[in-house]
Amino acid sequence: MSRRNLFTSESVTEGHPDKVCDQISDTILDALLAQDPQSRVAAEVVVNTGMVVITGEITTKANVNYVKLVRQKIAEIGYNDADNGFSATSCSVLVALDEQSPDIAQGVNTAQETREQTSDELFDKVGAGDQGIMFGFACNETPEFMPLPISLSHRIARRLAVVRKTKLLPYLRPDGKTQVTVIYENGRPVGIDTILISTQHDAVIGDITDELAVQAKIKEDLWGAVVEPVFGDLEIKPDSETRFLVNPTGKFVVGGPQGDAGLTGRKIIVDTYGGYSRHGGGAFSGKDPTKVDRSAAYACRYVAKNIVAAGLAEKCEVQLSYAIGVARPTSIFVETFGTGKVSDDILLEIIKENFELRPAGIIHTLNLKNLPNERGGRFYQDVAAYGHFGRDDLDLPWEKTDKAEVLKAAATNLQLTAVV
Repeated sequence: MSRRNLFTSESVTEGHPDKVCDQISDTILDALLAQDPQSRVAAEVVVNTGMVVITGEITTKANVNYVKLVRQKIAEIGYNDADNGFSATSCSVLVALDEQSPDIAQGVNTAQETREQTSDELFDKVGAGDQGIMFGFACNETPEFMPLPISLSHRIARRLAVVRKTKLLPYLRPDGKTQVTVIYENGRPVGIDTILISTQHDAVIGDITDELAVQAKIKEDLWGAVVEPVFGDLEIKPDSETRFLVNPTGKFVVGGPQGDAGLTGRKIIVDTYGGYSRHGGGAFSGKDPTKVDRSAAYACRYVAKNIVAAGLAEKCEVQLSYAIGVARPTSIFVETFGTGKVSDDILLEIIKENFELRPAGIIHTLNLKNLPNERGGRFYQDVAAYGHFGRDDLDLPWEKTDKAEVLKAAATNLQLTAVV
């Protein structure tokens, strides 16, 4: 008997207030790491009507102009008109920063393993920057090994920004949200139930002033300029049964930080797997790689994606946990939801043998401290909107599948050993 169910994920555009904050936080991180890769950064941002507040803890040798960075990023996102209630040129920027706590720093600078002289290994010298649990996930629903609902939601959100910035739909404003409900049958996606787009817009479109007519125009334009191009290269497409909802409140003129205060880290489910997988730990943006909230979540994705790419499972979730100031993970967990081609015990052994999961090892393997400098001062800010995972438009080290063949061979060897 077949089982049919629905699953929904959402995304937001780069102009959403929370995403404005994430991008500012990571723009600050990029600037600091580009000058000083050893910077310790926890940059939090709040936005509201006409105001940006930068707070958190930063210890660095870098010299950056925070106010200038903020204004440049806001302008790049598209808030250049004070009529929107928020503008790069007229907003106030308040800076209220402290240094990293010395109590935290001592555990990161010298891990427990080194302090207690239980290890002299290089990667045991740096402790985790926080305690916590981190998850990574991959599945074979899309070419980038992501769940289809979040993949589609991001695609639509990115396309909204493209048609706005290229002036294909010049009446659109920066704020927007997308949501896609996918139909599953026996665990596999088979159709699209609902597409929802809420997009900020001008009150009047050309000579159209009637609110109902404005919304009808937006809905028609979004279908042709956004939805159809997004599904153009996909087998699964919306059909006559698919619901298409646009601005269900009736209009969306007031938006951005004027309509809704924003805060760094509030869109962590959008940043990860759209609710399809578990999430633990904290958010990502504004945190340097010693914070395992970020670096270990990237490592978990790297592990899970390579396992699925190797054909060892159709779905894979990996969990790591850490103690602050300790280098080695306190636990490693793997789950394949009954889709594994080998046992989870074998996968766990493969993970331990083939992946370096101590913070210093993760940073080294994925080159997380040096990428901002190597990419011209711009790296983390580009993943701060439209998801940190499954980004085939960016060259991200944790998205590589360079371990797939190694894992496949390791699994074969372990199975042969078990038989003998």
